[in-house]
Amino acid sequence: MNFVEQKRGNVLVETVNISRAALKEAEDFKNMLLQAIDNGERKIVVDFSQCDFVDSTFLGGLVVSLKRMTAVKGDIRLVGFRPPVRSMFELTRMHKVFESFETIEDAVKSFEE
Repeated sequence: MNFVEQKRGNVLVETVNISRAALKEAEDFKNMLLQAIDNGERKIVVDFSQCDFVDSTFLGGLVVSLKRMTAVKGDIRLVGFRPPVRSMFELTRMHKVFESFETIEDAVKSFEE
C-alpha cells in the first residue's frame, strides 16, 4: 500500500508509505488528495517520514491539491521530512508554501490553534 490514510479527530493524515515518491505514484497521490478534498476534508496532514526521495511531479501534485484546498478554505500541512526530502522542498522553495512540522501530533495540533 503506497499511501496509508487515518483520521485523527477531524484531521486526515495521509502517509506516503514509499521510499521514492516519483512520477509513477504522483498521479495516484494527487487524485487521492483531490478526492478527499471533494469529499469534504478541510484539514490534511501529509506524512513523509517513510520517504527518502520526492521528485518534481510528486511536488506538483501536492501543489495542485493545495490550490484546491485553499479554494475551499482548508489547508494541507506536512510532516516527517528526512534530510533528502527536506532538501528537495528547500531547493524548490516549497518549504515557503507549505507549513511543516516535526511530528504528526504537532501538525494535527496546529489545526486547533
